[in-house]
Amino acid sequence: MNLYINLQPKSYEFGYSVKDAQSGNDYDRKESSDGNVVRGEYRVHLPDGRTQIVTYHADWQTGFHADVRYEGQAKYPEPTYNNKQGGYNYNAPAPSDFSGSLTGFHGNQGYKPTTAYGPPGYH
Repeated sequence: MNLYINLQPKSYEFGYSVKDAQSGNDYDRKESSDGNVVRGEYRVHLPDGRTQIVTYHADWQTGFHADVRYEGQAKYPEPTYNNKQGGYNYNAPAPSDFSGSLTGFHGNQGYKPTTAYGPPGYH
């Protein structure tokens, strides 16, 4: 049985793009490698209207390096308020129609706390 596995780095190239107006998804990516260095870029359309672009390269000696930049200006919606008065609205409780007397509790029924303690118990 031959268990030889070729672990030599291989060159490759790939990419994809998504642009879906209904969902708002708009991004793409491309990447390539010569077997030693990986290079790539991806773009994402952000909810604030800008496009984030990340360009990167990586190798075994220096690791991963990325450059992140943005195109366009961020646009934020105007704040909306649902109450022109603002603040907290206080509603007074409704008046009670209770007219009876309180029953059930008749004060302290003779409880007297202990002020002297016995010797400690041993277990």
